[in-house]
Amino acid sequence: MPEMKINAARREVLGKKVKQLRRQGLTPAHLFGHELESQALQCNTADLLKMLVRAGTTRLVSLKVEGDKELKSVFVREIQRDVLSRQLLHVDFYQVRKGEKMQMDIPIVLVGEAPAMRGKGRLLSRGISELKIECLPDKVPPQIEVDISVLQELEQGLYVKDIILDPEITVHADPQQLVVKVTEVIIKVEEEKPVAAEAEVPAEGEVEAEEGAAKPSAEAAAGKPERAEKTEKAEKAEKKE
Repeated sequence: MPEMKINAARREVLGKKVKQLRRQGLTPAHLFGHELESQALQCNTADLLKMLVRAGTTRLVSLKVEGDKELKSVFVREIQRDVLSRQLLHVDFYQVRKGEKMQMDIPIVLVGEAPAMRGKGRLLSRGISELKIECLPDKVPPQIEVDISVLQELEQGLYVKDIILDPEITVHADPQQLVVKVTEVIIKVEEEKPVAAEAEVPAEGEVEAEEGAAKPSAEAAAGKPERAEKTEKAEKAEKKE
């Protein structure tokens, strides 16, 4: 793996005035470490961005400070960016001693394809995404790759105990912690409750028609048809005549 390098110069511009540096294509930085006095530095922004893409926060970097004869072994400890523009604002470097062990959280990256995922309704369930390790600075891996091609069956998983690392790397995590597992997606379908049928409400015109049809004549109410009454009157008239 090629060695990562970055050049820096000591910085005299401090506080809010560092905005002037950014306009000049420079990024303010700090160097600190165990039993080391903090130093204000500045780096070329373009060079720093290229280095950050390759190194991230888990690759050992050789820092060359202007005026110093020896290179410093550092890790990028913190990267600050503008929330909206994502402009690089500040970087912290942490100097380490190559003969002194250190602890770091290393990201876990899944590689390969799990045969168990070929079935319908399968889900790759993630457990931890980082692993805390302890080792010498030059033994720190940039990432920990976990091959999921060994997952052949549903509900099969990989755990911390299944991760194989360099013998000189100590893992500080529960061996039974889940890393990844193939599970089945369960979709719950709720039964629709029957909605009570609403009583039909007749239209306004229909109501009037029904009301009109429902009114019986006075004669009909009395039980004597109107036509029959007219016939009796006619007969009486004929007798008078």
